[in-house]
Amino acid sequence: MTKKTPAPASIQRRQLLTLFASAAALAFLPMPKVFAANASTAEFPLGVRALVFDVFGTVVDWHSSIVREGQMLANEKGFDVDWSEFASRWRAGYGPSMNLVRNGDLPWTKLDTLHRMVLDELVVEYGLEGLSEAELQHFNFAWHRLMPWPDTLAGLNRLRNKYTIASLSNGNVSLLVDIAKNAGIQWDTVLSAELSRHYKPDPEAYLKAPELLSLPPEQVMLVATHPSDLRSAAKTGLRTAYVHRALEAGPERPKVPPARNEFDFFADDFLDLARQLGA
Repeated sequence: MTKKTPAPASIQRRQLLTLFASAAALAFLPMPKVFAANASTAEFPLGVRALVFDVFGTVVDWHSSIVREGQMLANEKGFDVDWSEFASRWRAGYGPSMNLVRNGDLPWTKLDTLHRMVLDELVVEYGLEGLSEAELQHFNFAWHRLMPWPDTLAGLNRLRNKYTIASLSNGNVSLLVDIAKNAGIQWDTVLSAELSRHYKPDPEAYLKAPELLSLPPEQVMLVATHPSDLRSAAKTGLRTAYVHRALEAGPERPKVPPARNEFDFFADDFLDLARQLGA
């Protein structure tokens, strides 16, 4: 039987050093989130395991972002427009255009297309003449370039350490993906009304989230700055958290918050919500 020759001491030392380095590197890796079915609910207020977020106004500042895009367009084209009013009018067309889908006057239509329908009307009304199709498309995609609120990234990162976090918006999937990439948002997944082919506040739009996350509705919480959105979600069994965005519609139209006890949580921003939820 052949006797094995022991490795030289220098090789043994190198092997040990490699093992120690690997162990040290692993020690600094973030621990994965574990959502065991029998985990203590005391760690999760109200038993909530996942947070789904309205996006427009709650996560990103649509008003000042659209105003900025309009001002850049005006600098190129010489348009004289009240861009704050324009942004509000564009946003105001959102509900009626969704109702056309909801009432059956239009087939299922992505929000990008609804935004363009409203924009085409505003271009005529505000006299934005001479825009090419490429320029109109770029301006319509201003909704893909919305900027986050100052607390958004830090707050979401803290919440993500403890909870599954996802969008739950009427925006189509590609729109929400572009917003996230542009703003630096790291969702665990992107959920959209497009997946249920029902716009909020239809119950199907809310219930698709717990279905896809394999959770009962009461373990999923909608986070939004729109009380009507939260009231509709609560009717389907979801938990609710209101986040106050006083300047959502611009400084000229500050928002009045609802009663602090109307929803499961009331937060001044995402960092405040993270504190309340133990994240």
